[in-house]
Amino acid sequence: MENKKKQTNFDEVLSEYQYEPFRSTKIGNPIVQRVAPRVHVTTGENKIVKSLKEVVKKTVHDGMTISFHHHFRNGDFVFNQVMRIILDEEIKGLTLAPSSLTGVMNELVIEAIKAGTITNITSSGMRGSLGDFISHGGLKKPVIFRSHGNRARAIEHGDIKIDVAFLGVPNSDELGNANGMHGEAVFGSLGYALMDAQYADKVVLITDNIVDYPNTPASIKQTQVDYIVKVDRVGDPNKIGSDATRFTKDPKELKIAKTVNDVIVNSKYFKNDFSFQTGSGGAALAVTRYLRQAMIDNQIKASFALGGITKPTTDLLKEGLIKKVMDVQDFDKGAAEAMQSEENQQEIDASWYADPDNKGAMVDQLDVAILSALEIDTNFNVNVMSGSDGVIRGAIGGHQDAGTAKMTIISAPLVRGRIATVVPKVTTVVTPGESIDVLVTEYGVAINPKRQDLIEQLSNIPNVPIYTIEQLQELAEQKVGTPEPLEFTDRNVALVEYRDGTLIDTIKEIKD
Repeated sequence: MENKKKQTNFDEVLSEYQYEPFRSTKIGNPIVQRVAPRVHVTTGENKIVKSLKEVVKKTVHDGMTISFHHHFRNGDFVFNQVMRIILDEEIKGLTLAPSSLTGVMNELVIEAIKAGTITNITSSGMRGSLGDFISHGGLKKPVIFRSHGNRARAIEHGDIKIDVAFLGVPNSDELGNANGMHGEAVFGSLGYALMDAQYADKVVLITDNIVDYPNTPASIKQTQVDYIVKVDRVGDPNKIGSDATRFTKDPKELKIAKTVNDVIVNSKYFKNDFSFQTGSGGAALAVTRYLRQAMIDNQIKASFALGGITKPTTDLLKEGLIKKVMDVQDFDKGAAEAMQSEENQQEIDASWYADPDNKGAMVDQLDVAILSALEIDTNFNVNVMSGSDGVIRGAIGGHQDAGTAKMTIISAPLVRGRIATVVPKVTTVVTPGESIDVLVTEYGVAINPKRQDLIEQLSNIPNVPIYTIEQLQELAEQKVGTPEPLEFTDRNVALVEYRDGTLIDTIKEIKD
């Protein structure tokens, strides 16, 4: 009865919001028509405006869609400055469409929702107080969560129509040529912001560093920029990384990382010119270190590394173990600074990275992807959005996008504290099970039954026991017991899209 009720509600959402349901990760080869921005032709010697308040009053009006990027992560100083002015101006009915929402943005977003300033949100994710606020019904309309590749697709299709993009950059000349590689607030690749710069009707650059014209290399170009505002500080590069780039000493995480490395090395994909994406987090960084040694020992070099980039990855580039780094975002200051000197560290935009509706995304060429999970179920479906309490506390990021790799590995502990990671059914389906090939835990490995080739290749790795995922789920349950089922209302607080824009799941309001 519960499943029937959920399906009925899902069908109602499909109808109300004119969605197609998710059917398969095999997207096919559609012919699509992209949109173009409205261009406000600019002439004159410079585009510098005296203050943020002046430019907000020039550009932002009731009912618009505004966007920001999250390359500064928790070191961002731009968002709150702009949002405070918008609140003070009593602008209403805005759609907030950033590449993602970080913790430093939370309180002003909540304030703006309560004031009626923000009435719609689309993002890759959210955490902390904002996630809790949304999960308890704080926003009248459901948030739309999209992967990084899907956000690019939605912008190019016109599903997200950005009226004004506010983009913080560490440098710009007086006409708007800018990059993320030079200045006091360096964050490296502008990969997500490049979509906003290309498609927004009006683009506002905020910087603390006006440089001589013409500024090169120009990631964002003067042909895309309407206004430039100089502020005292645009961001703190030391806070780009935070917990996402810590080096782990945890024995459990190190064991998982070593096992992930064993899986890669014993697979058919570990050969010269293989490609990979490892992501951030303690275990992922440890995988990079183990993989480095395996590449040296086996005299193997990678063709490219992809995605959010860390210093351990750029170090592999410097050592000659990777030929190219395809960089859509930098997860630490070291990777960001490497862009200044590494000609083979290529900045790419989110469309090139992962848009399924273009003429060939980089993720389509991935051999190996290592991803994390809050939960994974016995059908290999993965949840990276909502916690065991049902509260939104994560982000899709590039999870669905990198899931297209030839071998997608989930690295996760069997349990976290008293909470099972391997469960009968995930709270929220974000990445479908057909994308996932291998689960690695500290107790052993489960391989998706559809991958009989991997089962044969990986069955005899020393000290790496192979289980069915059902066995791992039962083991997790033995350790922590069976939790009480979560209680939700019938109201949808968020809609989760798959990377092709279809609807894969909904998130319900938590019942208090």
